[in-house]
Amino acid sequence: MKNKPNLKHARTCVYNVNYHIVWSVKYRRKILTCEIEKYLKELFQEIATEKDFEVVMMEVGEQDHIHVFASAHPKIAPSYIVKMLKGISGRKLFLQFPEIKQRLWKGHLWNSSFYIETVGSISEDVIKKYIEKQSKGGE
Repeated sequence: MKNKPNLKHARTCVYNVNYHIVWSVKYRRKILTCEIEKYLKELFQEIATEKDFEVVMMEVGEQDHIHVFASAHPKIAPSYIVKMLKGISGRKLFLQFPEIKQRLWKGHLWNSSFYIETVGSISEDVIKKYIEKQSKGGE
């Protein structure tokens, strides 16, 4: 266990539940600029800390979708993580960058759907490398 610094401990069990989560901007509008991405990275860390999970990394892909690598205690539902990240960030982004509302209709920033997969320790590095490539334009 000493070789696994990302494991969490709770009383008598050791856990580490990791998720790769992807969702897109409504209508796949390319509005997630570098400035917005920087803001989102800070905001996601704040949300995760407040809601008791961890955002290990986050990148924007093609300015119209988000990849998040998150870790949480098993008692925290993955859908809760998505709900908190999408809901809070949607409201705060409209306040911080009101000009993006002009590119979207009906005041919705995020598409209602999302993709989520549980990531085992073997594929953790593969997922992290994949997410890192999103910021480099998929090179």
